[in-house]
Amino acid sequence: MGTTVRLISSGFKLIDKNWGGVYRGGSYVIIGPRKSGRTLLGLQFALETAKSQEVCLFFTNMRPKDLMIQAASLNFDIQSYMNQNLIIVVRVAPPNDIYEMHNPDDYLVEYLNDIVTVVNQYHPDRIIFDELTPYIGFNHINRLRDSFLHTIERIEDHDITSMFIISEPATQRAQELVETITNTVTGVIYLKKSQSKFDSKFHGGTVVITPNVGHAEGQFSAEYKIEPYKGISIDSGEETKVEEEDSNGSEDSDFQEPGNIRLTRMDVTSESYTFSNVYSYTDFQLILNNQIALYRSTGQKFNLISFKLDPAAQVKGLLSLNQLKSSVKSSTDKKDKICVVDNKVMVLVVRSDRQKITNLMQNLLHSLPSQDRNYLRAVVEFISIFNAEVNESVENADAMIEYLESADESGSGYRPFSAFIK
Repeated sequence: MGTTVRLISSGFKLIDKNWGGVYRGGSYVIIGPRKSGRTLLGLQFALETAKSQEVCLFFTNMRPKDLMIQAASLNFDIQSYMNQNLIIVVRVAPPNDIYEMHNPDDYLVEYLNDIVTVVNQYHPDRIIFDELTPYIGFNHINRLRDSFLHTIERIEDHDITSMFIISEPATQRAQELVETITNTVTGVIYLKKSQSKFDSKFHGGTVVITPNVGHAEGQFSAEYKIEPYKGISIDSGEETKVEEEDSNGSEDSDFQEPGNIRLTRMDVTSESYTFSNVYSYTDFQLILNNQIALYRSTGQKFNLISFKLDPAAQVKGLLSLNQLKSSVKSSTDKKDKICVVDNKVMVLVVRSDRQKITNLMQNLLHSLPSQDRNYLRAVVEFISIFNAEVNESVENADAMIEYLESADESGSGYRPFSAFIK
């Protein structure tokens, strides 16, 4: 963290009025149940970043269109800020295979490390991770604490302000995991959704902001509501400074804030999650556009590789497109991005170099369904490859993908798989 620590606007009135904002380089957690306004609060934070002409990196597991709709409900044209590279959206799409692994904690550590890797690629001023819940299901609490602390410290070293969104816990085990996270951050924002659907014209509830470090003004609470085109707003007359509770206070209170007392519900509990590097075509275009923007601003090159499967391979029972996708996925770094289009598997190879491309081809050969020599000799004849490196002439994702498609139609550019392997 830099030598000068200052406060910056969060975009949320309760914080900005009572704390003066959030600390530059600080880390914060938003906790709440489904439809309590957690994502909207994250978007308000992103909008405040963009309005200050700073860069916000927004991790999400939502579809791009859904995120745009959510932003539009705040009268926030997120696409315009994305076009200016002030907001960079990174889609995280978890599959379901992590707990089939021998040691899931090892993989979850890697996923937390990936946050830092992506942050180092884009050098943002603030990050939002919506939501972190699926990636903290560690078996060992100490491993979670050490890994998360290591992650936020590496982010804080670059003076980046971070905000992580987490589901409210429902079980004792989930509560322990969430408390481990909340005890390591600068402050916690807890949204308690109203139980009544008829309390007011707008949905809302109670919000509590709790400092762990700094923010000597202390803890505050207020009633909040979710209003169209405004997002989460509070009535200034309803703000309350929360006094320290007596240790003999009742444990039956319906509202209990993090840091002092237990939390109650959680939407995601026993499901198994992890990152996946396979994306839909729409998401892949979004990621590719972000990568092109990064290249234009930093000069960081990347490759877009297309693996085309001859339909005859499936007719002959040698290889299906799904098998090829699985083999490519097993051969790539999980930081690389994969998309299946027609009879092609496209791979965005981030931070590529000649040796990495060579390793990818060799790994693919060893990841095919069979290692029988006769099988390999036959199947490689049905796979062709086009390797395109980004350059100054590439304007956007559509243009780069069209370049691959034109090469497919003309028959030029694609080379047999055998040409890439020893």
